[in-house]
Amino acid sequence: MEVIVAGSGIAGLTAALHAHEAGHTVTVVTKGALGDGCTGYAQGGVAGSYGAGDSAAEHAADTMTAGGGLSDPAAVDVLVHDATARIAELIARGVAFDRSAAGALLRGREAAHGHARIVHAGGDATGAAITRALVHATRAAGVAVIEHAFLVDLLVEGGVARGIRVLIDGTMRDLRADAVIVATGGAGQLYAHTTNPAGITGDGIAAALRAGVVVRDLEFVQFHPTVLLDADTPFLVSEAVRGEGATLLAADGRRFVFDSHPDGELAPRDVVSRAIARQAAAQGSPVRLDATMLGAQVLARRFPTIDRVTRERGFDWAAEPIPVTPAAHYLMGGIVTDLDGRTSLPQLLAVGEVARTGVHGANRLASNSLLEGAVFGARAAAALDAHWPTESAPTGSAPAGSGLAGSGLAGSGLTAELASGAPGEVRATMRDATDVPAFSRAALQQLMWDRVGLLRSAEGLEQALDTLDVWRAERRHPATVAEHEEHNLLLLGVATATAALTRTDSVGAHFREPAPSPVLETV
Repeated sequence: MEVIVAGSGIAGLTAALHAHEAGHTVTVVTKGALGDGCTGYAQGGVAGSYGAGDSAAEHAADTMTAGGGLSDPAAVDVLVHDATARIAELIARGVAFDRSAAGALLRGREAAHGHARIVHAGGDATGAAITRALVHATRAAGVAVIEHAFLVDLLVEGGVARGIRVLIDGTMRDLRADAVIVATGGAGQLYAHTTNPAGITGDGIAAALRAGVVVRDLEFVQFHPTVLLDADTPFLVSEAVRGEGATLLAADGRRFVFDSHPDGELAPRDVVSRAIARQAAAQGSPVRLDATMLGAQVLARRFPTIDRVTRERGFDWAAEPIPVTPAAHYLMGGIVTDLDGRTSLPQLLAVGEVARTGVHGANRLASNSLLEGAVFGARAAAALDAHWPTESAPTGSAPAGSGLAGSGLAGSGLTAELASGAPGEVRATMRDATDVPAFSRAALQQLMWDRVGLLRSAEGLEQALDTLDVWRAERRHPATVAEHEEHNLLLLGVATATAALTRTDSVGAHFREPAPSPVLETV
């Protein structure tokens, strides 16, 4: 079978290697260089290394809790029970996870985990170590690779995926295949503050929407609580730092997160992020992450990358607390898949952050993302040899008992409109176009940050959709890579705001401010 894998992070390269080893003819198509993307930036590790007193069942329970009870139990069960095999596979492919002097894998703990069950490589350079190993394995296996190829659209014939359309050096090319595995990552560049590299612009999800593939739960955007706040490029400070004992301090030195959750700094990410945002707004200055109690030697040994970068940027975090801010980090929603990566479009599979597997629910548990990419990348490759189910392929309805029925973009009434690229005529009111600022990518990112970010309201979401509709109507025919990226970001902006407007309750990473109480007039 001819297989195209679009994307080259942990999910895409795992899928490509497994498909190649199963005898398929595989071509990896990637937007940048092989291995570019979010995986290489991951400082956290891979959850799923269980020690005494721990188990897959407890990992599953923590995952469900972090997900606000909206994770699909069947998907979570697959994740935790495949964890040991996938970690062993990464080791076999050359990932040197950190070990004790006796040779045992070191296990770390991060927020919302009940046990230390996370393996790291190079202290805080796990993603970089995994990327190096998988890129080397891909090259060594002789898998075909096309670099610097931008995914424009899916090729669909007779209701079946038959390849992809790409833009290479300004020229459109159609690459045909018997099956397509999309692994293009999330859409972090929707936001003014993000941990994602510049190329993460929602290309795979946007292409799926245009092809009519079912997408859901885009309202669930996870904001990492601690990104170093300075004038330079955003730099993530791993959650593992708080797992080791670092604290978050208000201007008066108070550990303010306990006001929001009894677990304080180890509360789920959405809780910590909102607490930081509120505290920073209340005091008019950034909150600070205090890791000084760990000492310079521990910080340099356990977090060498963070230690180096913070010092390069003028911060001595061993001597004083450092300023941090939340930033868009991970998308829990995406292309709906079954437990083997299959989507609503036959012969199209999706893995990694681009996919909505059901594992994360409303909020991702720390260090489950690398694991999810490895687990479901392998399963998608295995599913290539299986008969495509005509009845069980995802339709957008939620798994039984998942609590997701009626949420997200599927069922919102806007799927067809979004796929067609038409502006939002379905809303009864829209502000005059003269009230809308000129489009720029920075203006889009700031709009999403202000109106569709950590704290949302019905009024703010409607205002965002009004502006996005005007911008989309003005920008219809992209030609360059940058224009295609902006086209995709606008589409994902509308989809995300629509999903957030549709879900009126607050859960996990989606938080709706309560409507103001009506004013009662007396006469």
